[in-house]
Order: sequence, then structure tokens, then C-alpha cells
Amino acid sequence: MACMKLGSKTDAFQKQGQAWFCTTGLPSDILVEVGEMSFHLHKFPLLSKSGVMERLIAEASEGEGVSIIKLPDVPGGTKSFELVAKFCYGVKLELTAANVVYLRCAAEHLEMTEEYGEGNLISQTEMFLNQVVLRNWKDSLKALQTCDDILSYAEELQVPKRCIDSLAAKACTDPNLFGWPVMEHGGPMQSPGGSVLWNGISTGARPRHSNSDWWYEDASSLSLSLYKKLISAMESRGVKHEIIAGSLNSYARKYLPGLNRRQGASESSNRLAPVGSVVSLPEEDQKLLLEEIDQLLPMQKGLVPTKFLFGLLRTAKILRVNSSCTSNLEKRIGIQLDQATLEDLLMPNFSYSMETLYDVDCVYRILEHFLAVDQVLGGASPGSDDEGHLMGSPSLTPITMVAKLIDGYLAEVAPDVNLKLPKFQSLIAAVPEYARPLDDGLYRSIDIYLKSHPWLAESDREQLCRLMDCQKLSLEACTHAAQNERLPLRIIVQVLFFEQLQLRTSIAGCFLVSENLDGSRQLRSGLMGQTDGGWASAVRENQVLKVGMDSMRIRVSELEKECSNMRQEIEKLGRVKGSGAWGNVSKKLGFRLKSQMCSAQEESVSKHNSNSSVKTDKAKHTVKIEKAKDKNGKEKRRLTKDE
Repeated sequence: MACMKLGSKTDAFQKQGQAWFCTTGLPSDILVEVGEMSFHLHKFPLLSKSGVMERLIAEASEGEGVSIIKLPDVPGGTKSFELVAKFCYGVKLELTAANVVYLRCAAEHLEMTEEYGEGNLISQTEMFLNQVVLRNWKDSLKALQTCDDILSYAEELQVPKRCIDSLAAKACTDPNLFGWPVMEHGGPMQSPGGSVLWNGISTGARPRHSNSDWWYEDASSLSLSLYKKLISAMESRGVKHEIIAGSLNSYARKYLPGLNRRQGASESSNRLAPVGSVVSLPEEDQKLLLEEIDQLLPMQKGLVPTKFLFGLLRTAKILRVNSSCTSNLEKRIGIQLDQATLEDLLMPNFSYSMETLYDVDCVYRILEHFLAVDQVLGGASPGSDDEGHLMGSPSLTPITMVAKLIDGYLAEVAPDVNLKLPKFQSLIAAVPEYARPLDDGLYRSIDIYLKSHPWLAESDREQLCRLMDCQKLSLEACTHAAQNERLPLRIIVQVLFFEQLQLRTSIAGCFLVSENLDGSRQLRSGLMGQTDGGWASAVRENQVLKVGMDSMRIRVSELEKECSNMRQEIEKLGRVKGSGAWGNVSKKLGFRLKSQMCSAQEESVSKHNSNSSVKTDKAKHTVKIEKAKDKNGKEKRRLTKDE
């Protein structure tokens, strides 16, 4: 820390208890009381340097004996006046960044101007501030920290503003340009190799490459009022928003211990995490700090880690900050919900009612904010082409990620027996249908909810399951749902129906692939010539396709049996209940269409079996490879026309 020495005399002051004495050999003729400390001094050294002391001594000298003067409002109190008295006597003292602000304010308060002596205390402290302190990062920071104790006096002299402007200017510039004082910030210099020149002298130290966050820890040592002014000055100088947000992150983590409780191992090594230890503040101060941090944070996506925002929101609910702060944090999270994780969403319910284990209402509001922003940015429902396929949308990926995240959240909160059905349904319905390419995750969460709430009525179960699109279930999910006793019977029938449609489409696709393989194989044989290796490859491909077709036929047969049994049971229920709801199930779900499809499928499969056997017999009795291939090709073309 830089310093400057004033005076040349040896220290002639001695302290005895709560009193200071000047041991110059002359009896003191004035007693100055500053707080609880008494100073036994002489009139002439004081009145020759201070206008205030000159007037007070003149007023006190009217009486007899030792004059008594009281100075209750000296900036810096006893310590400051001790240094002022030594300066008046010409005793050696050092100006440092730690005491220059106190002495500057005390000198101004006592009117120690040039009128009472050249090189008086005001000019000396002012010169030290401008030429030494404000040119150095650490000294400017230290001087600014001392302003907290005498902020009103310091602000009259604009000392905090000058220190803040100095710090802001240095934070906006590459720290390597400032030289030694700022480069010391990161700790002791390393010198295993390379060297740095300082005033032409080799220090043997390795040059350091500082990041833009080098000043975060120093700034977090300031009080909230001064820190706010520093951030405001940096914003006015055009500092990037992400740098400001990083500093706010570091400052909040130092004074809000709740942010570090859920900090993972990967996050603990993040450069935004404060190096220093967490400072414990009273709950009211933490509440005020969190509300101020919310006001300072820029409202822009991606500037602040989503996990940090969730930490602020969780802490805000614990401290019960004002509703405006909580709402702002929810909006900030909603803007970048696609960057959140399932662990982030699992916030405990801190409300007095404690209806549910997790705060489902908060997640619902966050989701609404995300959807509103996505709608503004052009994330409306993507259009469909003539074949019904979804067309591309620039915001489809983020909303798909959010849909997957919400489905995972639903599965986590579904076991809560206190979670009411309307609240669970509203969260499901809030996600647009186009955001879910598959409904497997939604089916899983609904199944968990039904398992944890067995007392639900059949109508409520059916109403909940209607939020799921059976056409968007994978074959694995369909297989599970078809055997799920917790699902309503109507939903199981729909699942079986759409599962057969998927299998029929898959079988038709396999036929198409088989024909394409035959066509491409003929083209290759025409170009590359007739070889035994090509025929062997074709035989292997046909065998693979045959195995696949056999397995699909078996699965179709099993599903047809299940569907037939289900239809018989429904018809029995219809005969028992007459014209009830179950009597019309087959008509509503289109069983006639399904039966025709199943019959058509059987016919197609039988044709394929007969054709395959004919082709195999011909291949066995063919003597020449050329004639066998020609017949195989003709047979394939005939099959295509028949189908």
C-alpha cells in the first residue's frame, strides 16, 4: 500500500488511559475533548493551522485557567483528531489509503486551508488522493471502503464518486495494462520461467493473463450502497452485461448463504463463485440485498446461470421477500427455462398451507412466462404440410426441451398424494401438443399418478388419460399400456387400435424396403456383371427379410386374438346394459374398419407366403444362375402388380 510521510519531528505524544499528553516541556493550556478521549495540548500549534480551532480558542480564552474545547463531530473521531494534532505539531505521520479519507474530511471540517499555512492538511491529503490513491486499484478500493464510516462527509467532497470512477475505469480496461499493482491481485507472482520487466528491472516473474472477472472478489468487499454505485458507473461506461451479471452472482453468493447450500461439485469450481468465505448477514439485511440484486440483474436470456436464478428464487421464498421480487425472478427463469434441469424445478413448497410437497404453482407460472416469450419470438404452433407432417420452426427445439423437462417434473410430483387432479391436469395441458414429439414421458407420469391415487373415479381417470395422444405412443409404450390395468378400458382399446395401425405401417414399410432392395440389386448386377458373390448376398438379404416378416406376422396374429377377445367382452357388456355407453364402443372406435384392416392384412400375408414358396421352389430347380435371376425378377414384378 502506498504511503506519504508528513512532518519531521519525533513523536512527542504519550497516551495515559483516556488522555493524550504533549511532552514538549511546556504545560498545556488547552484541553480538547473528542468523544471519550481528552487531548492536553497548546493553543498556538492548533490555531495556526485550523480556522475552526482559532475561533473556538478565542471564545474559550475569555475565562481563566485551562481552556476546554469540545469537538463531538470530528470525522473519524479520536483517531482522526490524533493525526490532525500530530500534523499541527509537525510530528511524523504517514498518509495511507486507509487514513487519507478520514484526514481529508477532518481537515475540511476544521478548515485547515492554505490561509493558515502553506502545505496545510487539505492540500496534502488532496494531492495524495489524486496522485497516488486514485491511480492504483487496491488503494482506490481501500479508500472507498473507508468512506462507509463517514459517508455524508465524504460525499460532500465527492471522494466516493472519484474512487468509484477510478475503479470503473480500471475494470473496463485490460488489467495487464496497469502494471504491478493490479497484476498482484491474483496472488503472489509465479516465476518458474520467463520474466517481467518493471522499470527496466527483471523481476523474474511470469506474466499473468487475467480474465474479465479479476475484480469480482474485490468488488464484493464493498457495502451494498457503494457496490450499487460501482455497478451503475460500470454500466454507464459500457461494461458488458454478462460481466455485470457475473459480478452480481459473485456478490450474492458471498452474502446469501442459501445460494451455496445446493451448489454441486461442478459448480463449486465455476469461476463466478466467490473465492472468499461467505459473510453472515442478519435476515433483514439478506432480504434487502436479494431485492436489490433483483433490481440490478439485467433482464436478458443467458446472462445469468439458470441454477443461480433458481437459487435466488428459493432463497426469496425462504426470506419471504416482496411479491414483486419473486415475480421478477420467475419471469427471469421463464425466459430461459429450456436451460433448466429437473433438479432446479424441484423446489420445496415454503407456503404456510403446505398443500403439496413441491411448489407446483410456481413451476406453472414459470412455464406460462416461457410460453408467452416463445409466442412473442415466433414460437407458435408449427404448420403442417399436405401429408400432416410437422414443418420446421426455429423455436421448436427449446419448447421440445421444455416439454421433456415438464414431463419429467410431472413424473416426480405425481406420487404426492396431496397433489389435486385439477392442478396436475392444468400443468399437463399447459404444454402445447406440438411440443411433444412422443407422449411416452406423459404416459409415464399419468401412470405414476394413477398408481399413487387409486381412489380416483373412472370418469376422472378417463378425463386425465384423454390429455395423452395414443397415436404418439411408441410401440414399447403401447405394449405396456395394453396390459396396464390402471388405465380405463376405453383407453386400452384405443391403444390396441393404434398399435395395430403402427404395426401395419411397419409391415408395409418392410415390403417397400424389400422391393427397393430387389430393384437396387438388379441394377447392381447389370452394372457389375453376373457373379456368384452377388447371388449369395441376395439370398442372405431375403433370409433376413423373411425372419423379420415372420416375427411381424406372429405379433399381428397375437394382437388380432387380443382384439377379438376384447370385442367379445364389449359385446357381452353391451347386451347386458342394452343401449348403454358400452354398446356403442365398437361403433365409436371403428371396429368395422379395424376388422377389414385385419382381414386385408391376413390376405396380404397369405399371398406373400404363397409367392415366397413359389420363388423358393423355382430357385431350387434352376440349373443356370442367369435363368434363376431372370425368373426371380419377373416374379417380383408380378407380385407388385397383384398387390
